[in-house]
Amino acid sequence: MKNSPSILVIYTGGTIGMIQDAETGALKPFNFENIYEQIPVLEYLHYNIDFYTFDSLIDSSNMHPEFWIRLAEVIEDNYESYDGFVVLHGSDTMAYTASALSFMLENLNKPVILTGSQLPLGVVRTDGRENFINSIEIAAASKDDTPLIPEVAIYFENRLLRGNRTSKLNAENFNAFFSGNFPALAEIGVHVKYNYNYIRKPNFKKLIVHKNLNYNVAILKLFPGLSENTVKAILNTEGLRAVILETFGAGNAPTDKWFIDLLEQAIKRGVLIINVTQCKEGAVEIGKYETSVGLGKIGIVGGYDITTESAITKLMYLLGDGYNNETIIKLLNQSLR
Repeated sequence: MKNSPSILVIYTGGTIGMIQDAETGALKPFNFENIYEQIPVLEYLHYNIDFYTFDSLIDSSNMHPEFWIRLAEVIEDNYESYDGFVVLHGSDTMAYTASALSFMLENLNKPVILTGSQLPLGVVRTDGRENFINSIEIAAASKDDTPLIPEVAIYFENRLLRGNRTSKLNAENFNAFFSGNFPALAEIGVHVKYNYNYIRKPNFKKLIVHKNLNYNVAILKLFPGLSENTVKAILNTEGLRAVILETFGAGNAPTDKWFIDLLEQAIKRGVLIINVTQCKEGAVEIGKYETSVGLGKIGIVGGYDITTESAITKLMYLLGDGYNNETIIKLLNQSLR
């Protein structure tokens, strides 16, 4: 269809792309060449929709940074040929992938919308059809030949959320994702209501794709009773470059001398430690309570209101690009995307 929006749908795997075999009843990957039979309403959108299916589909629990690189390359190779992209992805690690892509795709000026479903596309009650249709419509939306959503986002159950601000919150409800510290980019009901004040503005610069990721990173989640040996084992991991310290509340942690000493020793060896709250809403404020004062004194970086998914992928990106620790600390305190 000439002059119609062109969308590339990239299927990586996950629940949304499964249908039941008519004979065995078992779930099997869906052939997207037959998408108009499964979702005939797509024809009424009058879009040019093409499909790219990965040769080796993966469950999102098997997601790995090397797959993010492959996915970014597919977008890079097709960037000039399409107005927008919809990535079909398993929900379990979707927030990690969305966060990673946001950092890898610098100067992104087209929509990259990730979506999936809690029930397979071939099931009668699936949430996949609505998620798929609305993601296509959002990826194609533009004004004055400029995309309305020039960034990486997640669409699930009537809400469009910024990708690197999102976490999976629920394993059963259709409303599976949550963005506690940033408003929805759009809400979909009878009308699509875009939250223009919070949508990233395009910069019209050339896309730069960062493909060097360093995943010598770890997450240390605090809990009552965390042992000295466990902390030692994590902080002394060979090749470790950075640690996400998941703290309590507004960034609080135990004040035991052994704990602070181990963190300080790691920092002196060049390990970056970023303080991220375990809470789904709110922010780290080092020094607000006495139990976080010591963390600031030894050089732990406050993560403010970043999600764990975004913090870990931002570190992979910054470390992979070869910045020194001083520059990484500076960039961690800036909104890059």
